[in-house]
Amino acid sequence: MTDKEKKIPYKIYLSENEMPTQYYNVRADMKKKPAPLLNPGTLKPMTAEELGHVFCDELVQQELNETDPYIDIPEEIRNFYRMYRPSPLVRAYCLEEKLQTPAKIYYKFEGNNTSGSHKLNSAIAQAYYAKKQGLKGVTTETGAGQWGTALSMACSYFGLDCKVFMVKVSYEQKPFRREVMRTYGASVTPSPSMETEVGKKINAEFPGTTGSLGCAISEAVEVATSTEGYRYVLGSVLSQVLLHQSVIGLETKIALDKYDIRPDIIIGCAGGGSNLGGLISPFAGEMLRGEADYRIIAVEPKSCPSLTRGKYVYDFCDTGEVCPLAKMYTLGSQFIPSPNHAGGLRFHGMSSIVSELYDQGYIEARAYEQTEVFAAAEEFARCEGILPAPESSHAIKGAIDEALKCKETGEEKTIVFGLTGTGYFDLTAYQQFNDGTMTDSIPTDEDIAASLAKVPQFPGNETK
Repeated sequence: MTDKEKKIPYKIYLSENEMPTQYYNVRADMKKKPAPLLNPGTLKPMTAEELGHVFCDELVQQELNETDPYIDIPEEIRNFYRMYRPSPLVRAYCLEEKLQTPAKIYYKFEGNNTSGSHKLNSAIAQAYYAKKQGLKGVTTETGAGQWGTALSMACSYFGLDCKVFMVKVSYEQKPFRREVMRTYGASVTPSPSMETEVGKKINAEFPGTTGSLGCAISEAVEVATSTEGYRYVLGSVLSQVLLHQSVIGLETKIALDKYDIRPDIIIGCAGGGSNLGGLISPFAGEMLRGEADYRIIAVEPKSCPSLTRGKYVYDFCDTGEVCPLAKMYTLGSQFIPSPNHAGGLRFHGMSSIVSELYDQGYIEARAYEQTEVFAAAEEFARCEGILPAPESSHAIKGAIDEALKCKETGEEKTIVFGLTGTGYFDLTAYQQFNDGTMTDSIPTDEDIAASLAKVPQFPGNETK
């Protein structure tokens, strides 16, 4: 170990005055922009007025903003951030030692708040704009429960009502996450439910279904658009969410720059794209401007492989087909993934920003089975002392694999990955892994083809 390495602490903490005061909008540096959201009825780009029926006005403006590279973070949001930010960038010395790798591994830890994940970064922003608009409350969906927990905390802070539709399999697997939401005043409904028209329709079409994020989104949108004084908010996928999550990447870059560390590889788990997009945005911006070059790796579950096996076409973001069409890598909005334990990654599509960067070759993608992901999670927990969320553990598996490649080649690469949250509400999953009863479920080509066949068909949107 060199003298310079010795100076790098186990945890790199920023001071409060080093926190970002602006979000970074990577779309401003993209020469080829992500395709616009389309009105499914007219197939024309959604207008601000149309989006305003579903989303808060200020969030609509952020969703449509492709030109401003930086957008101010309101002081009220920054004040809330100070409760748990800046979050630490950790040098994984113990994991490096266990792997006997020459690679240098860092992880940005976003689980140091009650919601247990990075989701609070966007939840408080969206709740703030809803309150500023004078709304009564918001509706949303949640998979593993991290987003629902974060939003319930944010709504409690601003005195807003919060209605959460939780994917049924997660509702049953993670009762304690549900109770945290209720403690913060949210109502939590397993989805698909019999409380909405679209929920009744999905239950009739897929009897006994364990649900999906696409189903829960449909229900939350229906309630928001049919209830006076409410709007819908989303925890991932949308460009506004990736904008808010850019605080992760901005803080990471500031911390790395303090010690003149230049990452070679940046890794994030990928479900809808919020964590990955937030972590990589400033680095992708450097690549887009021709200032630097990095390997960026998106890691997803083999049970829901939108990037590695999906198609890049316009599709509905929800199973009930009530949302706008987004151009993204998708498995088809009717795809119901197996009830694996990475609930936050069980979305059929991917952020338009992440999809476009992947299509342009700025991002690589790989998929893992959940048993090998939990093996990596266990190895990490035993070394680094944090029990990681199943979602985050996909990035851990990717980082370990890259570090072991360095062990073979002797290269001293610097690897940075996003540790999006903790797994203390995921102990049912860990129990199954420890008992040896965890299984892997990978969709067949026929399964995916059947779902993609239902993608909206119009000129230029063929899936074959």
